[in-house]
Amino acid sequence: MFLTITNTSAPATDLGYLLVKHPERLHSFEASFGAIHVFYPEATTERCTAALLLDVDPVALVRGRPGTRGDGALLDQYVNDRPYVASSFLSVAIAQVLGSALAGKSKDRPELVETPLALEATIAVLPCRGGEGLLRRLFEPLGYTVAVERHLRDPQFPDWGESNAYTVKLAAHCCLQDLLAHLYVLVPVLDEEKHYWFGADEVEKLLRRGEGWLAKHPERDLITTRYLKRRHLVRAALARLIESATDPDAAEQAHDQEEQAVEERISLHTQRLGAVLAALKQCGARRVLDLGCGEGRLLQMLLTDRSFEQILGVDVAYRALEIARDRLRLDQLPSQQQSRISLIQSSLTYRDRRLVGYDAAAVVEVIEHLDQHRLAAFERSLFEFARPATVIITTPNAEYNVKWESLPAGKFRHRDHRFEWTRAEFQRWSNDVAARFGYQVRFLPIGPDDPAVGPPTQMGVLRATEPAA
Repeated sequence: MFLTITNTSAPATDLGYLLVKHPERLHSFEASFGAIHVFYPEATTERCTAALLLDVDPVALVRGRPGTRGDGALLDQYVNDRPYVASSFLSVAIAQVLGSALAGKSKDRPELVETPLALEATIAVLPCRGGEGLLRRLFEPLGYTVAVERHLRDPQFPDWGESNAYTVKLAAHCCLQDLLAHLYVLVPVLDEEKHYWFGADEVEKLLRRGEGWLAKHPERDLITTRYLKRRHLVRAALARLIESATDPDAAEQAHDQEEQAVEERISLHTQRLGAVLAALKQCGARRVLDLGCGEGRLLQMLLTDRSFEQILGVDVAYRALEIARDRLRLDQLPSQQQSRISLIQSSLTYRDRRLVGYDAAAVVEVIEHLDQHRLAAFERSLFEFARPATVIITTPNAEYNVKWESLPAGKFRHRDHRFEWTRAEFQRWSNDVAARFGYQVRFLPIGPDDPAVGPPTQMGVLRATEPAA
């Protein structure tokens, strides 16, 4: 189990003061599961890297447990991936040997604690039950640039397919304490397992390490549910997070959030909105269009994030705009907040000068409601005329419909859908649009990524290759 943290803010060796570990020494510590080592592969003024190596003893993990026998019946307890993949052991190691940095303390250089640094963290092998899409939805809203490399199940037998393990690189200009807190919470969430029994004190750990970011995270419910697992703990944590959140509708949404937590899964709709929000933040958008905004759920998330300076919600249905206005409580917002957001009625298949000049446009579960012969008008009005620098489009993956037991074969998910595309069809359409209008496109899954049929929702992120005329 291997983690490296690199600082490139000069003098880069200041990292040693924050970690309270001298760059010229090897630091070793005993742990209940093996040994923990901290060392520096490089330490110069320009670049300093600290490495955290966990030597996990698989035998020590089960030695002394009730019912353990030496006849090999419990061989799977000894032969597993725990010594190699990042897990809750990494969180324990961070708290045990980097505790001062995690707590935001530096005796010798206290001013460094609140100093943002150019940091990059690399996790050699990180299991993720949820795929690359989940990785990005958890880390990108926190401001990280995320790079991933998926591992094969066995490099010697590539036909066995890909595993759920990734090498992950996170880069951001942030405080070291924040980076460590994010890793402490999110690594066990991605692994979705914990190696120790936990009780009510885990709620306090989560709230302490999540202070300042978890309450506003678009995947707050998923993180809380996976981290705590037990329903009564999840409900207790969510109640306190909702109370501390700045979302004006948080109290009204408390019942829905608790219901999601009891079900121990987050809704696909919420996952979609979280993925779109992460993509908007990653592209650095300040002025954002929500095309087909409906009742304003994405608008609500955008409004609570001050990095979005100008937000325009657009829908052809006036009633939907009225509901969005009520949901957002536009008439009750402070004047500064009111100046950030507008709602207008407009059709997505007609040119509208009010849509010109925005950094990004979100088109969430909209195109499948258009008649296919009207797609050409939509394409020109958005990509040629309005031409935002980034366009984020989500749509159902028709291949996944076989996973819905209540959906008859050959039927669409909604009676108003004019079509539902397979992954190949959506990619073919997106690539064609990108080629014709000067965009580059990448595709991301949303929801559980089934090896055979893919994810329930597919997302395309189109970036303009040249500025609008």
